[in-house]
Amino acid sequence: MSFDRTRLSVPWQRAFDYVEERVGGRIVAGERQARWRPAWFLEVERGGETLPIYFRGARAEAERGVDQLRHEHTCLELLAKHGIPVPRVHGFCPDPEGIVMDRAPGRFDLSTAEDEAERVAVRNHYMEILARIHALPTADFEAAGMRRPRTARELALGDLEGWVRAYRQAKSRPEPVIEFALDWLMRHVPAGRERASFVLGDAGQFLFDRGRVTAVIDVELAYVGDPAADLGALLSRDLSEPLGDLDHALRHYEAVSGEAVDRDAVHYHAIRFGMVTPLATAAVVARPPPVADYVQYLVWSLVFARCPLEIVAHLEGVTIEPPTLPEEEESPFAVAHEALGDRLAALERGEGFGRYQVDAVERLATALRRGDRFGRRVLAADLDEAAELLGHRPAGERERDLALETLVSENEGERDADLLRYLVRRLKRQELILAPVMRELADARMQILCPA
Repeated sequence: MSFDRTRLSVPWQRAFDYVEERVGGRIVAGERQARWRPAWFLEVERGGETLPIYFRGARAEAERGVDQLRHEHTCLELLAKHGIPVPRVHGFCPDPEGIVMDRAPGRFDLSTAEDEAERVAVRNHYMEILARIHALPTADFEAAGMRRPRTARELALGDLEGWVRAYRQAKSRPEPVIEFALDWLMRHVPAGRERASFVLGDAGQFLFDRGRVTAVIDVELAYVGDPAADLGALLSRDLSEPLGDLDHALRHYEAVSGEAVDRDAVHYHAIRFGMVTPLATAAVVARPPPVADYVQYLVWSLVFARCPLEIVAHLEGVTIEPPTLPEEEESPFAVAHEALGDRLAALERGEGFGRYQVDAVERLATALRRGDRFGRRVLAADLDEAAELLGHRPAGERERDLALETLVSENEGERDADLLRYLVRRLKRQELILAPVMRELADARMQILCPA
């Protein structure tokens, strides 16, 4: 990794001064990670050896980013104290905010395993670690400020209240998909569950090598809650980083933990946690700031809303026919869209973060071109279906969504099937438009667990 530190912005200069102070060496190489979160892979020379270091920055476009990052720093230290394999933390940089940690060996995404035998071995090892985490005493985590749920309802809802509060504060347009999912979750809270443990929140994130997990990573959403929450979160993680047979994973978890797993509770938490992404991205999708990778957020918001609703449909016994994409139409702007795509395709990609930035703009251009070709007819088909649900054909998107939110607020379960059919088909239509930029989330489906 070539590294010219003189070209960095002043905040990053401060960050790397902090890294050198905390690690006790000199940065000799660095590369910004090619993703939406500000983060760096660094090489620090110290005492004749070179240490691989990771600087994990706060989500620049999310208000909760810094608080989550400080929380993650605390969780990593506590997990290390209890012998859970996590990256070693060197410190928390105050400006710009970021965790300085060792870069743990291994790679992520079980789809990159050498073969099925390694995939099963790693998944089993992760479930063993997860069972150990769920068995940890919660006293240290509660002392660090994590609140213990007092009722079965609080246990079931986990950290949802915080996500809903932030969503409502930033809400700038009607969001009938989110409002329906929240209403369903509030009406179907699992009863009779009591056990609370430290949970990772966004479970299923780890590095592995040679058939073993080398480090549990990305614990910024951890809290004290229902262990089934982590098992449900695996269904979300599986969408972008395939984990393989999760029925097998749960059976292994039961064997090593000695605890029976309530599949209904796991499905509930898969729905609840899946909806965290639409809640967190709603404001960004409605009014994207310049730093946001808009298409990536849009894809996340669609898939992580549709998949939970499909599980709801399964639980409710509702069959949903998939929509089809209408024929594309001629547009006076087609030439300009094609020219923009050609111009972007001709740009030098560079490497690392530079390549990622060009790629994000190219995906946006593709999404715009597809919207120009199909958007008007897709909207017309959607308004026709909305008319069947509402009893009148809305004039446009905002009128449609306001009417749908009213319907959701008045629904006490009697319209669930109709709403599910319409909302899932609507989300899928948007995904059909975005098909060329959906990447690993194209046609994604959450696994449905078999009964115990």
